[in-house]
Amino acid sequence: MKFTNKQHNEGLPEAYATEHEKVVELNDISVTFDGRSIIQDLTWLVKSGQHWALIGPNGSGKTTVLRLVNGYVWPTKGTATVLGRRFGEYDLRELRKSIGFASPSISEQITPRLNALQMVLSGRFASIGLHDHASIREVSRARSLLRQVGCLQFANKPYHNLSQGEKQRVNIARALIGSPRLLTLDESCEGLDLDARESFLAFLETVARIRRPPTLIFATHRVEEITPIFSHVLIIKGGRTVASGPKRTVLTARNLSKAFTRDIRVVTRNGRYTTSLS
Repeated sequence: MKFTNKQHNEGLPEAYATEHEKVVELNDISVTFDGRSIIQDLTWLVKSGQHWALIGPNGSGKTTVLRLVNGYVWPTKGTATVLGRRFGEYDLRELRKSIGFASPSISEQITPRLNALQMVLSGRFASIGLHDHASIREVSRARSLLRQVGCLQFANKPYHNLSQGEKQRVNIARALIGSPRLLTLDESCEGLDLDARESFLAFLETVARIRRPPTLIFATHRVEEITPIFSHVLIIKGGRTVASGPKRTVLTARNLSKAFTRDIRVVTRNGRYTTSLS
């Protein structure tokens, strides 16, 4: 089953960040869990009009960075400001309603009784599970988003009974329902075969090209998933920045070799990157 790319962009968000607005501003951030350092001295600025790929090996801290941006992780050191709201000065539960977040970690917390439609609706309230009453308009929007990602036929099917690829699509619909100003995606191509992955990446291209699109942050450990829509790249290793900035200057063999501790060769063709071991 494929993601659809309708010309009228049914169900897609109409975000409202102004040009050059600071969407994410992390200053000298460190995160420590149980005495173990996960993120170290991270400084990162994301502006509207930019779409970022966050890349690094497994265990490099990508998921923690995304959870921090979404207000689920509190920095041990440093300051974090997202969508103009500084942590410690604003209710992060309200902030999350302006951020779309799709991650396998959310799937693990969903109760078995939730169906796909309810899963999408839970994104409207930035909650794990559906605890609020949804209006007729919200239900209609959720169904439109399920249609957009090719999963409307699963609306009443238990979420836990979906395949991994189907869950990923439903997660994207959940992330989009609040018309987010910021859309964060954590390893969203995991579990997808090659055809489904390319269909999903094409759908992301559609999201990025609508009028007033949300700012995208896409975490992955595969260079091949960084499509032309991504203008900037942050490479991390061991919770530290390896390189950060415009994609053409950051996504190099030298930086990737440093991050993955292997001699890596980078090839660019038609705006897409592939890698091989030297």
